[in-house]
Parts: sequence; C-alpha cells; structure tokens
Amino acid sequence: MVTAVRSTNGKILLVGIGPGSEEHMTLRARRAIDQADVVIGYTGYIKLIAHLIEGKEIIRKGMRQELERCQAAWEEARQGKTVALISSGDTGVYGIASPTYEVLFQSGWQPDNGIEVEIIPGCTALSACAALAGAPLGHDFCTISLSDLLTPWPVIAERLDASARSDFVIALYNPKSHHRTWQITEARSILLRYRKPATPVAIVSAAYREQQNIKITTLDKMLECIIDMSSTVLVGNSTTYLRTGLMITPRGYGMK
Repeated sequence: MVTAVRSTNGKILLVGIGPGSEEHMTLRARRAIDQADVVIGYTGYIKLIAHLIEGKEIIRKGMRQELERCQAAWEEARQGKTVALISSGDTGVYGIASPTYEVLFQSGWQPDNGIEVEIIPGCTALSACAALAGAPLGHDFCTISLSDLLTPWPVIAERLDASARSDFVIALYNPKSHHRTWQITEARSILLRYRKPATPVAIVSAAYREQQNIKITTLDKMLECIIDMSSTVLVGNSTTYLRTGLMITPRGYGMK
C-alpha cells in the first residue's frame, strides 16, 4: 500500500558494511551506524554488527525480504528517525540501494520532500576476495551473478558467453546455494568454450570472516572445491597466471 508523503526530518542511510570484519568497514559507515536511531537489515548482516548496535531499535528481515526492508526504512524515516539500512559489501553493488529507490519512488518520495537519502559505499566482496587471492583484477574484468531468481538463466548464459569470449577476468557472484546447484556447472561449461582448462580460478568464501576459506585452483578442477552462497569465484583471463599460490593478472607494464 502506497502512503502519502509528508515532510519530515527523517533520513535513510544506505550503509555498505564491507565483507564482514569491522576493520574493513569504512569510518563513514561506522559513524552512520552510530548516528542511526533504527538499524534495518538481513538477519545475517545484523549479526555481523551486533556489537555496534546495542541499545538501538533493530528491525531484522529474512532472505528474499529486500522490499520489506526498504519499506520499513521508508516508514521509520517518515516518523522523523534516522535509519541505517544495512548491506554487506557495497550497498550499490547487488545491494539494497536500487530496491530502496524503487520503493521510495513508488511511495511518492522526491529528493526535496524532507527525507534525505545517503548512500555510503563499502568494500565489495569482489575487492575483498581479490585481495586475498593475489592480484587477479589487474586488467579488465566484469561481475556476473549466477542467481536466476530475478534474472532469467538465458540472459545470464548470454552474458557469460559474451564476457568469456571477450577475455574478461570474470567474478561470479551467488555461484551456488542449497536450491541452485546446476548453474555453476553450466557456467563452467560456457567458460570452457573459450578458456583453457588450466585457466587460474580463485574461490574465496566468507572473506575476512571467521569461516574464511581461500582455494586457488583451475577451471577444469574448480567444481571439486566447496562453493556456496558465501563464495565469490574469480576466473582468470588468457594472461592470468599462478605463482607461489597467488593469482595474478598482469596489467601489461612489463610488456612495453
């Protein structure tokens, strides 16, 4: 149900908390959380910052309740509260920023109606995982989510084909879950049309969290590794190489 807009001094802070450890959270993100009257987020994200939000009003929402989180932020801000809406990584990269604006515009929000919206960027899963793997993003790269909950698989497959053919380093988000198990297998099959079986691959799970796991492997052997929703899979291009356990994609300076 769409409610009428009223002018308030409420504020919505879209906060990217980074990969999970407090030391990788930006200072602005920490200050935004301190500033907030209400903190809203997916239950798993709330657990990551539980020690920072003691005594605050907390609204937890489950998986696939993104729009409910956004609507709750809007309703709380309309009451004049400062709301921190939490995403892991960067809130604008596969995060809550886009659906928040969708909900706001559907509710009649405009930037000058009294409710301020601020996006606070964070360290992405891509950046965090790349740092742990070596320097795999030294040249052009792209990111593709393998989740077909919101994007039809044929669209995802076409993007995989195009990016593999174009020799991008490819980061695969949401590679596998309990209910989505075949997509990562199909993705590898598409990549093998253009990439050598020995192409370097890094699989980083739960980056900078207690359960962190880093596996450096190759495209032909990657499915032997544990891959789940906490994983980001980095697939090298034709120049990416492995050395001393590190995955490196050269920028090309040494070739000049």
